[in-house]
Amino acid sequence: MRERATDLAILERLARPAGRDVVDVGCGGGALTRALVALGARVIGIEVSEDQLASARASDAGSGARYMIGSGQSLPLDDGCADVVVFMRTLHHVPVKEMDRALTEARRVLRPDGAIHVAEPLPEGEWFELTSIVEDELEVRRAAQAAVERAAASGLSHHRRVEYEIVVEVAGVEGFRTRMVAVDPTRAAMFEARRDEVESTLKRLGEPGSAPGARTFVQPMRVDLLSASRGSGGSARWSNCRGAEQARSRTQAGE
Repeated sequence: MRERATDLAILERLARPAGRDVVDVGCGGGALTRALVALGARVIGIEVSEDQLASARASDAGSGARYMIGSGQSLPLDDGCADVVVFMRTLHHVPVKEMDRALTEARRVLRPDGAIHVAEPLPEGEWFELTSIVEDELEVRRAAQAAVERAAASGLSHHRRVEYEIVVEVAGVEGFRTRMVAVDPTRAAMFEARRDEVESTLKRLGEPGSAPGARTFVQPMRVDLLSASRGSGGSARWSNCRGAEQARSRTQAGE
């Protein structure tokens, strides 16, 4: 039996982010980033472009989080400057050939006693059936799990594996569209092409939600907590990460 919990509760239990320096890889709208700040973590949210960061910045309201442009396979941070690196349903969005490199990058920015928290959705259940109408992620999710299994090649050791379930609620068809497109704007065209199928499937699957038209689904998750293998690792302080951010800002400004 899998425990039913929230992503944040599992992350808090396994990685203990409070009071630590955390990198949220693929932070999207920044909800997890802000929640980690509320727990007392010092957090940098990473996204691939300013457009992808726009909603996170707009929703932040002075939380104290910092946001930077980068990717899992090329983090804009110095060596050894983070205590926790989080991939929350994001490793499978890294190009398959770059997944090993993303774990190597996470290892590079990790302090010797740090941890990498990789949470990936398992390709099963009604939520997976629904989302597969818009984008079938079976192969990329399998590739992400395979990359985690090869973590030793990236200088990492498996510390713990936990499976759990989260509850996902969407406010009808438009709420589902918003959620899907927020992750990847290129999904919009496929959504519109298959809107009728999405609508009929949404009515058939899941359970009634908290508001009229809303539906709830259970998504099985797997977390792998990885740690640095012995014999390597930096000792840089968090100021190095700020230095990397400032250097990037100067470069973008043309200085």
